[in-house]
Amino acid sequence: MTAERTQDRERSVPRIRLDLPRERRTRLLPEYDPEAFGRLSERIARFLGTGRFLVWMTLTVVVWIGWNVFAPSSLRFDEYPFIFLTLALSLQASYAAPLILLAQNRQDDRDRVNLEQDRKQNERSIADTEYLTREIAALRMGLGEVATRDWIRSELQDLIKEMEERRDLFPSGEDRGSDVPDR
Repeated sequence: MTAERTQDRERSVPRIRLDLPRERRTRLLPEYDPEAFGRLSERIARFLGTGRFLVWMTLTVVVWIGWNVFAPSSLRFDEYPFIFLTLALSLQASYAAPLILLAQNRQDDRDRVNLEQDRKQNERSIADTEYLTREIAALRMGLGEVATRDWIRSELQDLIKEMEERRDLFPSGEDRGSDVPDR
């Protein structure tokens, strides 16, 4: 009897395998691409910050008020306190503010990534500069032991001076004798 209960329990509970992906669950809410929504919100936020939007919004409000003031009474849809206009502008503002904030958050994320990349690039540049500085220092130390053109020139000038001094001390002439007869 216990073996039958164990088999029934095994049949009712599916075996969980870690080597297989889970089945997709059905969702009640529709799925959307957050990147596509973010790009759309940035486009809307960019449009809301332009002069074109201000011109269109101003024209809409002027036409709205003009229509509801000067049109015949039977064609007016929003009388003087313009409550429907206020409601429409409030609705537009209630959607515009979060879209602008979303666009700003996305821009902040991009700026953060750019700053991180700039910081890493600066670190690489500093490391490269330090490496090149060490290499130049090593080359200078190595060149300190190598005879340079200026050093050779100064040594040659010193030898010329020394030879001139010897010539002045030991002038050459016929009276000194030569070593030819000694040969």
